[in-house]
Amino acid sequence: MPRRTIDITVPDLTGKLALVTGASDGMGLGMAERLAAAGAEVLLPVRNPRKGADAIARIHRNHPTARASLRDLDLSSLDSVAALGDTLRGEGRPIHILINNAGVMTPPDRQTTADGFELQFGTNHLGHFALVGHLLPLLRAGRARVTSQVSIAARRGAINWDDLNRERSYDGMRAYSQSKIAFGLFGLELQRRSRTHGWGITSNLSHPGVAPTSLLAARPEVGRDRDTLGVRLIRFLSARGILAGTVETAKLPALMAATDPAAKPGVLYSPSGPGNLGGRPAEQKLYAPLRSPQEAERVWRVSEQLTRTEIPAA
Repeated sequence: MPRRTIDITVPDLTGKLALVTGASDGMGLGMAERLAAAGAEVLLPVRNPRKGADAIARIHRNHPTARASLRDLDLSSLDSVAALGDTLRGEGRPIHILINNAGVMTPPDRQTTADGFELQFGTNHLGHFALVGHLLPLLRAGRARVTSQVSIAARRGAINWDDLNRERSYDGMRAYSQSKIAFGLFGLELQRRSRTHGWGITSNLSHPGVAPTSLLAARPEVGRDRDTLGVRLIRFLSARGILAGTVETAKLPALMAATDPAAKPGVLYSPSGPGNLGGRPAEQKLYAPLRSPQEAERVWRVSEQLTRTEIPAA
């Protein structure tokens, strides 16, 4: 039985400047391409220049008049994040859309970032926290929509405040869940602070459902030399239209959250099918670990300390 096509309408984005992390391949590239096709100028900050060049070539091949360019960024290095912030603030152009999409998932063994943080917590959350801090003047100038990509893994679990870096006990999935809970709490706190201090930024969350993206595939750079059993199962289900989504549908919740004029601040957009694994994107109830403003404020405060990125109210 053929899969029912699922898509959304992306409005005209002519004159908008958008930045998408993790856009060198997979659903991130799909997001960047859709934004460019809608008229936005898109910046792709990438760690791998070759993959980035291939991504730009694909966008221009499919959309010859699209405006898209590369910037350097390694979210696992706070120096790299700061350097991108310096570059873009030097260019001085307001940013209208920021999709915090990049991430790493479940290295089999504990790894650390350039700054000594557990790799998932440091990349998925702290790197993006610092990025928003460095770009805040440009986001405020553009009255930006900031969409942060969480995961179904944020549905359960908690932040281990006594061992944030998982130095005493490492479990890849628990560390991944913690990173996405912290990241989601940050995205919601960004909306609260923007509203309180009049920053003009609209912040919300998305998650892609479950789809055969590269997160669980073979990734030698995180110590995984072969595809996981999980991604092989997801590919099997996705190909048959059973519960799981596709790489094409996985990008839609973030695109809806970031571009739909009716998208709301401070909420979560995800697939609306059974278990939020696949289906048409829609607003969903916040996962329980994301509902505490007190936890969100603590995440913000600790993240400022760890990244040495103070985000002033004024």
